[in-house]
Amino acid sequence: MLLNVALFVLGMAWLQQRAELPGLLWIYAFAAVLVVRWVRPAPVGPHRLLLARTVDALLCFAAGFLWAALVAHIKLADRLPPEWEGRDIELSGVIASLPQVNEHGTRFEFDVERVITPLAQVPRHITLTRYLEAEVFGGAGPVPPSPGERWQLSVRLRRPHGLANPDGFDFEAWLLERGIRATGYVRPDQGNRRLHSMVWRPSYALERLREWVRGRIASALPEQSSAGVLAALAIGDQQAISRDQWTVFTRTGVNHLMSISGLHITMVSSLGFALVLWSWRRNPRLVARLPAVKAAAVAGLLVAVGYALLAGFAVPAQRTVFMLGAVALALLVGLEAQPLSVLALALLAAVTADPMCVLAPGFWLSFGAVAVIMYVTLGRIGQPSWLVSWGRVQWAVTVGLTPVLLALFQQVSLVSPLANALAIPVVSLGVVPLTLLGVALPVDWLLWLAGSLMSLCIAALEWMSALPAAVWQQHAPPWWSVPLALLGAAWVLAPSGLPGRWFGVLGFVPLLVVASPVPAPGELWVDVLDVGQGLSAVLRTHRHALVYDAGPAFSGDTDAGSRVVVPFLRAQGVNHLDGLLITHDDTDHSGGAASVLAAVPVDWVATSLPPDAAAVELARRRMRCFAGQSWEWDAVRFTVLHPTWESYNFAELKDNARSCVLKVDSAFGSVMLPADIERGSEAELVRRHPAGLHADVLVAPHHGSGTSSSAAFLAQVAPRIVVIPVGYRNRFGHPKPEVMARYQALGARVLRSDADGAIVLRFDAGGLSASGYRAQYRRYWQGR
Repeated sequence: MLLNVALFVLGMAWLQQRAELPGLLWIYAFAAVLVVRWVRPAPVGPHRLLLARTVDALLCFAAGFLWAALVAHIKLADRLPPEWEGRDIELSGVIASLPQVNEHGTRFEFDVERVITPLAQVPRHITLTRYLEAEVFGGAGPVPPSPGERWQLSVRLRRPHGLANPDGFDFEAWLLERGIRATGYVRPDQGNRRLHSMVWRPSYALERLREWVRGRIASALPEQSSAGVLAALAIGDQQAISRDQWTVFTRTGVNHLMSISGLHITMVSSLGFALVLWSWRRNPRLVARLPAVKAAAVAGLLVAVGYALLAGFAVPAQRTVFMLGAVALALLVGLEAQPLSVLALALLAAVTADPMCVLAPGFWLSFGAVAVIMYVTLGRIGQPSWLVSWGRVQWAVTVGLTPVLLALFQQVSLVSPLANALAIPVVSLGVVPLTLLGVALPVDWLLWLAGSLMSLCIAALEWMSALPAAVWQQHAPPWWSVPLALLGAAWVLAPSGLPGRWFGVLGFVPLLVVASPVPAPGELWVDVLDVGQGLSAVLRTHRHALVYDAGPAFSGDTDAGSRVVVPFLRAQGVNHLDGLLITHDDTDHSGGAASVLAAVPVDWVATSLPPDAAAVELARRRMRCFAGQSWEWDAVRFTVLHPTWESYNFAELKDNARSCVLKVDSAFGSVMLPADIERGSEAELVRRHPAGLHADVLVAPHHGSGTSSSAAFLAQVAPRIVVIPVGYRNRFGHPKPEVMARYQALGARVLRSDADGAIVLRFDAGGLSASGYRAQYRRYWQGR
């Protein structure tokens, strides 16, 4: 059974790698084949039996593939037509989720009930942001939205679109998995109004309860920094956990505990199981009707479902409920002696309910952890003490999941066993029960005790996180090294009587040693990352690396540096930067600089930012950028063309006019990165360098704004390729049509980050090549 379920899952995983979905006709034809297979008699004879089992295995794989395709067809059918993007649409519906508040406004999911604008088509489930400047609705003053309220709103929507970078987060897949088929914002309008204070449906009532719990924790712990962690543990709301806290949790490998993890749900479910088992056994009449173990199994499952619902029933909680449901079913029907069948049932339930869950790292980590624990505990001879058993399990999970962690995140916490040994009992046995009791009972001291206990735990984790060797980071390993390392891990964790177990360590060698490719001497690699409306480019030679701008700040806790630049550098094996060039004091270029400096050692920072700029205060060595600076790395020449040193004497000069312009020349081609210069600076460059501006590739000045890319400047540069770093449907309208016309008049090939994702430029012996990441990473859910 486990093999067939595994093939079913692999079929689903294969579907999620496709650029196009199979037609519905294939799904109907396969359903007919299944019916024929089920109704025909069982085969007779060993050869026919082997053939039948082989056919069944292939059918399981195909069933997973086509079931995932059917679900994808259904989800994709609910869409926003392109012609309705960016247009005002009036609609009414219900706030369907717990609103998330940040410094920009409030974001919430919205169930559309009625589209008021004639002919408009809107998906049934969308996300909306109400920005701070739009707080006044109908002149009634700010009205905080709550789950379950029915509103009439004027909105502007766009189709799902996310950043597309190698080894980056796929936001479009995340939206599709959750059934969110459009995103947008609320327009300030006199017609915006609340129609009903509460729509009484179970899901909305549950969200309103979650909002009350969040408010209860916030009011009881107004000054404690651990209040956000308690909210995450009680209702799955992770927004209040600060970025610094998440960094500590990630570096110590306990981030899985700081949300509604499977461990917490299992512990709470086990408590319900134990209480019902103890009380049921003391009533003979109840035992006569139903065995105590079966009654306790049902009770434990109900407790798990209730806790998971309170947490918003997110995907990790769903997986745990399916697992516990399979355990309860096994106890009810007498399959408790077959743990592999229980695992197969849980796996089958999880992927059938949500075929896209195979894209989530947590899916592989959670089921992988259970499989590793079963592997090192089932069928082993001897009963070690609980301490030895606990240590063995921690060691096994660390070894068994290391290949997966390195493949998914390119890092693994080396202090994780110690940190989890501390945090698991403290959080699961102390903080979580105290938090739930403090929410349920009208006393604040329980929440205060839970918060104080969590604060002590965080202090210990911060000490572990600060250790020099707390985390192992490396390049993204080649795909083939991961299964080889998993086989090595299985060999290392085999029973102690098996000779030569330590030879399994050899399976990890390719995972750790086979490095990412690097440019040859004289070659230049440039990756213009997709950071939305902003700029960040990574330039690499044979032994050196430079980051040119670090992208925008998205909010107070997230920026392109932490979300895009640092993960890209880590995956590419760049663990040290020779230089960081922050061109000017606009947050779409400098917003991620602090995150880069905090995560990666940087030799020097060159910038035109003011001396007191917070973005580069972590720099070890800092200098101004100015025309005339130049250096050579591995036979590749780097030259700063702008601004002049004298320009720093003019305080009234615009930040854009002081952008650091960099030109890089290699034996195989050249590239110019002019940041946000405009026509005046372009004319100055043409005047000062009449014959030195030509470049094969031009990164469009100022994202293709109407105040840049003058005809005289473009004539001097004469690029073959133009790269435009720009956000999808950005509010500035970049690039401007007249600028695009000038590029086309040059005959240049144009690549745009909003349409092509990250732009990969290679100047090597094969000549100049340019490609967009979306062309390499094509998936059926991506907008065309």
